[in-house]
Amino acid sequence: MTAIDLSSPVAVVGTGTMGQGIAQVALVAGHPVRLYDAVPGRARDAADAIGARLDRLVAKGRLTDAGRDAARARLRPADGLTELADCALVVEAVLERLDVKQRLFGELEDIVAEDCLLATNTSSLSVTAVGGALRRPGRFVGLHFFNPAPLLPLVEVVSGSATDVTSATRAYETARAWGKTPVACADTPGFIVNRIARPFYAEAFAVHEAQAADPATVDAVLRECGGFRMGAFELTDLIGQDVNESVTHSVWQSFFQDVRFTPSLAQRRLVESGRLGRKSGYGWYDHAEGAERPRPHTADRQQPPAHVVVEGGLGPAAGLIELIREAGIEVRAEDAYDGTRLVLPGGGRLVLADGRTSVESRDVVHFDLALDYRTATRIALSASQDTSPQALAEATGLFQALGKEVSVIGDVPGMIVARTVARIIDLAHDAVAKGVATEEDIDTAMRLGVNYPLGPFEWDRRLGSGFAYDILYEMHDRDPSGRYAPSLALYRHAYATDQREGTA
Repeated sequence: MTAIDLSSPVAVVGTGTMGQGIAQVALVAGHPVRLYDAVPGRARDAADAIGARLDRLVAKGRLTDAGRDAARARLRPADGLTELADCALVVEAVLERLDVKQRLFGELEDIVAEDCLLATNTSSLSVTAVGGALRRPGRFVGLHFFNPAPLLPLVEVVSGSATDVTSATRAYETARAWGKTPVACADTPGFIVNRIARPFYAEAFAVHEAQAADPATVDAVLRECGGFRMGAFELTDLIGQDVNESVTHSVWQSFFQDVRFTPSLAQRRLVESGRLGRKSGYGWYDHAEGAERPRPHTADRQQPPAHVVVEGGLGPAAGLIELIREAGIEVRAEDAYDGTRLVLPGGGRLVLADGRTSVESRDVVHFDLALDYRTATRIALSASQDTSPQALAEATGLFQALGKEVSVIGDVPGMIVARTVARIIDLAHDAVAKGVATEEDIDTAMRLGVNYPLGPFEWDRRLGSGFAYDILYEMHDRDPSGRYAPSLALYRHAYATDQREGTA
């Protein structure tokens, strides 16, 4: 099944920001486009707004004058749904209410031809449920664009339980013909991106709720150590706290209140107070004009240790050894220990975040996972109240000697980046095992949909199959609520890899 022919009209119902964006994508691709909105006059206003955006594309050199004029000629506001009768595809972008969407598609089914593809852009409702009232639900599919639709490349092509393979393939190929990067997805709460991204927000909020670090510090560690483009607090302020919490709540409810998706009480209080982020002027941060952005906690300068002893392998942190030598610090090797740690001159031990707490062992300072220890500009350390000041000072001085800013956070298992990445990897494996999407499509979706530096499976291969499982296993032991219980899929993956490598 090929993409819809460019000569065939495409309709967009609902002319808000997302509807206009989808219409612009189809229009620039070369289709005749019909715009419809239930509110009189809005479709014409939307057509004018799209025309203005086409003018801006011309001004930026991204569209020719002739291309703009041709696109404008193909764009037509519709005064009634009956004017969509000749369309080969109708995409809905109306209010996120199941009854509203079902009623709309029920009306469309009596108007359009039998081979017309019907699609919803819903981000939170079940595609199966929206199409469930149709006489022919096989031609119904989810086409989830990301905002702003003309700029962001990802489109989740969601097959409901009754969607025909030919319809899903046609939608997929059409999105690709429009210059987008489609990924195929089964109808599951949150689809790919909004399902697997939940820990990015949830774990940052959990660290904050545990009084282990303030929002500015968590955000800085996620950016400067984890390689994420934005931290969780600043990103939710940009999205809107009400919007982000609504998606989290929807996924949680749709999974029958699965503890892995439990919403944040701190975020709920933020929404209740009307602090919704940039759009209200205040969220986690003050966005008033001239307001000073809070700075992350950064440790004072400390003397670097004269030497360190590497005991065992450093696993994902092995790159530190070369950096330490380059900084002029002597590295002594000791292979007797089967683990990941550096021993400091005063006897303190530096251990990569492993899901344990520092208070459990004498003079242990944990350091967080980094996307790339060479390019990271900040490292988080955690220590307990019983950790000696000398151990913490030597650990701080070591990373400062490597050119890193150091943020000392509270003694929370898994720290910030490590626990976040481990949970993302776990949800990704669980999604594949349950037939939601392929590994390749999940990696593509998370890189393009939320700008992660690596897809979950790319992270997993880089870290080693047991890394995420081991962290979650230890965290579950310390918090047996089920939130951190490794999925059966992750367990099987880690165990199978160990068997292949002969380490089980």
